[in-house]
Amino acid sequence: MGSVVGTNKKSKEELQMALNKAKEIVSSHPVVVFSKTYCGYCERVKQLLTQVGASYKVFELDEESDGSDIQAALAEWTGRRTVPNVFIGGKNVGGCDSVLEKHQTGQLVPLLTEAGSIEVKASGL
Repeated sequence: MGSVVGTNKKSKEELQMALNKAKEIVSSHPVVVFSKTYCGYCERVKQLLTQVGASYKVFELDEESDGSDIQAALAEWTGRRTVPNVFIGGKNVGGCDSVLEKHQTGQLVPLLTEAGSIEVKASGL
């Protein structure tokens, strides 16, 4: 009976493996959105990133066999359990509200450009 109770709790090894995977994903892409396919807030962030011309990696946690482990690891790492969980240039910038706020204050595009997610085009002038 004790083992049944224990199955709901992730082992330290599982959590560490998931954390290592999350960190590898974040370090391999200028912009990463940890998302779930059915989440409207996630969809809004992805639409905004597409709208501003950013290239980004989406990791749909509900489509990954270890998605719940990665979400738990992200909660440990960032203090955020919710999605979307957005990283720009390797730094956690938060969720939908944070990304929208950065866009509204003019901070998002420069962050994305600095991270290499938006290509800087030479002016024709």
